[in-house]
Amino acid sequence: MISPRKFVETLREMQMDFFVGVPDSLLKPLCAYLTDSLPEERNIIAANEGAAVGLAAGHYLATGNAGVVYMQNSGLGNVVNPLMSLTDRDVYHIPLLLLIGWRGEPGVKDEPQHVKQGKVTLSLLEAMGIKYKVLSQMEETAMEELQEARRYMDETHEAFALVIRKGTFEEYKLSAPQGQTCFSLNREEAIQQVVSSMREQDVVVSTTGMISRELFEYREALGQGHARDFLTVGSMGHASQIALGIALEAKGRRVYCFDGDGATLMHMGSMAIVASMVPENYVHVVFNNGAHDSVGGQPTVALGINLPQIATACGYKHVLSVSDSIELEKALCELNRLVGPIFLEIRVKKGARKDLGRPTTTPEENKEAFMSFLK
Repeated sequence: MISPRKFVETLREMQMDFFVGVPDSLLKPLCAYLTDSLPEERNIIAANEGAAVGLAAGHYLATGNAGVVYMQNSGLGNVVNPLMSLTDRDVYHIPLLLLIGWRGEPGVKDEPQHVKQGKVTLSLLEAMGIKYKVLSQMEETAMEELQEARRYMDETHEAFALVIRKGTFEEYKLSAPQGQTCFSLNREEAIQQVVSSMREQDVVVSTTGMISRELFEYREALGQGHARDFLTVGSMGHASQIALGIALEAKGRRVYCFDGDGATLMHMGSMAIVASMVPENYVHVVFNNGAHDSVGGQPTVALGINLPQIATACGYKHVLSVSDSIELEKALCELNRLVGPIFLEIRVKKGARKDLGRPTTTPEENKEAFMSFLK
């Protein structure tokens, strides 16, 4: 296994000291070390992976040094355009080092949303003409591979990708306090409170990560089944548009989008589209804990900006923000009398219980049950 400290310090010795990306569970030790050891302007947690490539390109234009972009392989879809139309040798010819967590690696058990991406990760890099290497889990060999990547980028001014398997990095736990921790309400309690206020015919589209898992377990505990919930186990940042597509067709039902702050930031322009369509049956609930909770608690900027003001500026008809269960109860009572689109920010504590399970239904089963309920 590789020491995150050794890995980062070796890169910095090679004049690669600008890190940017979206945290990944396989890269959690590395991301945690970066957060603890580098100033904020040298390790930027981007809104999405494509934006991270743009930041790295800007860094190169200003310094002549390649940036380091980290991501889960699910983020490759977000980087195809900037890699092809910005950094590629046929355009601006800008080098950068990609660190890609290999979820869904063939032969390694993983969640269903990662299986296809895992199968095509290497072939996608090949299709884009990006040279890559699956990083060795032996530290000495891995350091040699970093040197190889550095030489390649120096010689060609092109991107180089290191694909990283599960268990490559030694454990490193985030020690620096991140985000706001003083909120009294935890996310799971907030989800339960919102669900309890909903009507029988209402439906939920929940974003990827802990939110869908916590919603699934609450329905299990209630014995309600899962037909009223579309669990978006992948496609981070797109739950709000899935919910909008449903709301525009199922006008007799109230459609709730259960979103996370990281997912909201990832494709924040979608808020403007929601508001512009004026869906009266749409409720956008953002559980904001200022963190990428599912991949190690790396911070987002969501507690440092005013999401309700952004929603107001986008054109949501009603905008509410709460930070405890009493405020939430009042907001939910008010919400049931309002016409959408409605935006509700719920500020919650970081973290989830350690014994939190995962959905036991397949995505296909979830889809079929949900569609049947909508009919």
